[in-house]
Amino acid sequence: MIKTRFTELFGVEHPIAQGGMQWVGRAELVAGVANAGALGFITALTQPTPEDLRKEIARCKELTDKPFGVNLTILPALKPPPYAEYRQAIIESGVKIVETAGYKPQEHVDDFKKHGIKVIHKCTAVRHALSAERMGVDAISIDGFECAGHPGEDDIPGLILIPAAADKVKIPMIASGGFGDARGLVAALALGAEGINMGTRFMCTKESAIHQKVKEQIVANDERATDLIFRTLHNTARVAKNAVSQEVVAIEAKGGAKIEDIAHLVSGQRGKVVYEEGDPDYGIWSAGMVQGLIHDIPSCEELVSRIISEAEQIMSSRLAGMMGGKKAAAAE
Repeated sequence: MIKTRFTELFGVEHPIAQGGMQWVGRAELVAGVANAGALGFITALTQPTPEDLRKEIARCKELTDKPFGVNLTILPALKPPPYAEYRQAIIESGVKIVETAGYKPQEHVDDFKKHGIKVIHKCTAVRHALSAERMGVDAISIDGFECAGHPGEDDIPGLILIPAAADKVKIPMIASGGFGDARGLVAALALGAEGINMGTRFMCTKESAIHQKVKEQIVANDERATDLIFRTLHNTARVAKNAVSQEVVAIEAKGGAKIEDIAHLVSGQRGKVVYEEGDPDYGIWSAGMVQGLIHDIPSCEELVSRIISEAEQIMSSRLAGMMGGKKAAAAE
């Protein structure tokens, strides 16, 4: 057992979370993660309406009696989703843990806190983490440059970002971006985090409701198989490298690209079809550099228990063994 402030605060067995992922964070996966003793999150905006979200939460409760949460990502949009209604659905469904991400979530945080809900805010910079801490969130998920999805515009990898944040953030913090095995967990704990958040690694499990061919593609891909798109639009996204992402990168490289020039290539609906029908080249889909560390498609239970047992072994044997000289000297 590895106990941290994260496991204590959220009442879970292991310091591992599965954060919100568009089209992926559904009841089967979240329940699989929860039953494995980790903390899973249903992605609110994957559900077409707040009413659908209520049904998905109810479905998840049928599949697990362990704690799980809901992710609510706030993004600037021409036609924003009815965030307040999604928030209400979360509160009325009795969910006790929420992951917020994206744009200034103050009103949401205030409302969740008023209803006794614990909030983890996911962010990509130390300054944003400190701002969320001032807002009253309970924990931070800090997302390094290696991550899938939006790594922010600072390009700071986890090896620097995690300890830089740990130096300043007082509330519990989990490390996100590039985590997929026991070595990552031990490293995150050493860098000052209280646990890890895994996205791409949990996509590639038996319970993940995406097409088997996409999971096989993740296993086949190495650490170089991602592209950074929307760089020139200052809304960088790390996605799986494929024919479509390469086309987007080429258009942006010419200079002066506007969202209209690439909208047909990057539509979320095309990405959704990738997950549903299993053609990895049909559209843009999120995956991190951690693909290079993913070699199988286990159940959530197998994955989590393997990470924990191997992490315990690294800490008690490998690292402790390196302290041998001191122990021998003390014994004399």
